[in-house]
Amino acid sequence: MSNSMDRRRFLSGGAMAGAAAAASAATLATPALAQSSPNIRWRLTSGFPNNLDTIYGGAVVMANAVKAITGGKFEIQVFQAGELVPGGQAIDAVKNNTVEIAHTCGYYFTGKDPTFAIGSTIPFGLNARQQNAWLYHGGGNEAYDAFLSDYGVIGKPGGATGTQMGGWYRKEIKSVEDLKGLKMRIAGVAGQVMAKLGAVPQQLPGGDIYPALERGTIDAAEWVGPYDDEKLGFYQIAPYYYYPAFWEGGLTIHFFINKDQYAALPDEYKAALDTACKAANINMQALYDVKNKDAIRSLVSKGTQLRPMPRDVLDAAYKATFELYDEYSQKYPAWAKIYPGWKKFRDESYEWFRVAEYTFDSYGYAMQAAGK
Repeated sequence: MSNSMDRRRFLSGGAMAGAAAAASAATLATPALAQSSPNIRWRLTSGFPNNLDTIYGGAVVMANAVKAITGGKFEIQVFQAGELVPGGQAIDAVKNNTVEIAHTCGYYFTGKDPTFAIGSTIPFGLNARQQNAWLYHGGGNEAYDAFLSDYGVIGKPGGATGTQMGGWYRKEIKSVEDLKGLKMRIAGVAGQVMAKLGAVPQQLPGGDIYPALERGTIDAAEWVGPYDDEKLGFYQIAPYYYYPAFWEGGLTIHFFINKDQYAALPDEYKAALDTACKAANINMQALYDVKNKDAIRSLVSKGTQLRPMPRDVLDAAYKATFELYDEYSQKYPAWAKIYPGWKKFRDESYEWFRVAEYTFDSYGYAMQAAGK
């Protein structure tokens, strides 16, 4: 065989091999997700009306991220509170697979067991940073999921508000005595603490608070903070705005997911959902921190009377809170299982935060207030 023929055969064979390799590479380059993963459609019921764009919007942020990550193969349709099921039935709807997922606050379901609240927020608990630390890396998510397992759901942090405001009051609160007989919209464990101080707690959905204030059915109400509260119009009826909400130092809103539906997801979809939930969690906190700083100025310009919560109210509430937690430990096995680890984390985290965070913040705030 001549050298020229050898060369032609070599080039021909090389071209064929190259084409085959290119085809193989193209196949490998096509994501496995696009080739074999199923199309999945879920429905999500929110605990919030869609006019509260920041808190309701957390579910939309998550759903959009899941859809984008999976190339549209995994879609979650978001429905506002009451559109599919009433907000107070969200956990049952997920458990019964009426919907696959809900976005709401665990403390709305303390009527079933107060342990629902410990994963979201409880009075004199953790701030937002500490809450994320406990949930993600301090054993909180694992402990909460072990509790939720009895209800056929798992929970994923999916939104944060930071420390909330202590609510709107028709009359000024000068001491703990002024709470006696006060009819107040306040949810979860916080309502039981306020009941110990003489108030009459009522749990109302966000959209029902303004009409109740307007009619005089309630004397006071708490929701979240300046941005949401201004949109809901509470300042038009109850001029006194107190801070802080000792009951919500760092609320976590959860995505509650049907346990069997989650287990059936492909691993890629689980990763997409987990990542999207974390994105929604961080994004909501950042949005509130931006929007609240403007809304508080707006509210004051409209005549809102800002007031610190009286010290004797805080002291009485602190005492009542930890007495209540001791009662829970005797009455609710799930609480007794989670609370000691939560309390240990809280106490040790407080020790650390006093060293750096508190001193840094306190000095900076003092200098800013002094105009420096």
